[in-house]
Amino acid sequence: MSEQHTYRVIVRGVWDGLSEDSRARLLAEADDHGLTAMTFTPEGSLAYDRVLKHFSWRFTVVSDASDGDEMAAAIAEDRAESRLSALGHGFRDLRSTVTDLDTMKINYKHGRG
Repeated sequence: MSEQHTYRVIVRGVWDGLSEDSRARLLAEADDHGLTAMTFTPEGSLAYDRVLKHFSWRFTVVSDASDGDEMAAAIAEDRAESRLSALGHGFRDLRSTVTDLDTMKINYKHGRG
């Protein structure tokens, strides 16, 4: 069995061609999708502001390490596309930033001297 890695993926995009219904629903829920919504979960957390120009969706993805960052990005983008399409929201220009938590170096600060 292949080694599994955990990735944090931020999928960013642009709202596009929002219907009046989509715009109204997004604005009504905007307070639930601000800075406090910026957490990484398997289901993803959507964040945007009332300008309704850009959005980001944060995902935790567990995938084979041998598939690398590209597969984690593809999985997260697919999740975002599926959710946005199911909600009926128009979007474009998805791009991802991936961090492999299993290879990330942590710099610990030692006591001040």
